[in-house]
Amino acid sequence: MTATVQRSLPRFGGFSAGVVRLELRRLVRNRRTVIFTLVMPAVFYLLFGSSEAYRTERAGAGNVAGFVLVSMAVYGAMLATTSGGAMVAVERAAGWSRQLRLTPLRPAAYIAVKLVLAMILGAVSVAVAFAVGAVAGAQLPAAAWVECGVLAWVCALVFAAFGLFMGYLLPSENVMQILGPVLAVLSFAGGLFVPVDQLGTTFATIAKFTPVYGVGEIARYPLVHDGNLWLAALNVVVWTALFAGGAVWRFRRDTARV
Repeated sequence: MTATVQRSLPRFGGFSAGVVRLELRRLVRNRRTVIFTLVMPAVFYLLFGSSEAYRTERAGAGNVAGFVLVSMAVYGAMLATTSGGAMVAVERAAGWSRQLRLTPLRPAAYIAVKLVLAMILGAVSVAVAFAVGAVAGAQLPAAAWVECGVLAWVCALVFAAFGLFMGYLLPSENVMQILGPVLAVLSFAGGLFVPVDQLGTTFATIAKFTPVYGVGEIARYPLVHDGNLWLAALNVVVWTALFAGGAVWRFRRDTARV
């Protein structure tokens, strides 16, 4: 008689705090990515948002320096979450995604782990930018410091999904060297670096269809109390769903090639 051995499936498809900790250790070993995503937004704020004129000019309930700070925090969260998700490109190059097909880890659980890691990196990026801004002249109401920071971080989920999707689409291990300029262009087009109302009618209309538009509008709302929140929220939800769905689809195709 031949005994039949059944492999029990893990809870939540394999998603666990232990897996997240293990992946986080692997992520922080990439010092270039960590420094790039944490330092650059703060440096950009010091270069472009901390001038004396911006400290004295008002913007909403704070000053222009605070407005620029929130935008740079959003940009930092975008960079951090995108790079956190795009690390799957390295795993694909090493053949790791095919190996996962032999484990009980479900595609949705693997995607969830990567999203959690990206969001952790994004939270640290926002915190660093805000810490620098707090000592370099940015002024926001007390509640707005918390609300803008949390919204910049939460809404950056769309770029965690974007990073995952691009990590599966692009074969290069240096995927962020490709996505970095793409994010910069999207930031200009989406009104993050230049307010939408200053882009002109045509470009302002185009901006509303970019994945950056919703994140920037929502994150800055507690400071300026201006903008269409419903449209911004719809923008974030739709783009997040599209990118997350694309990431799951590409992951399944990769793991099916064992």
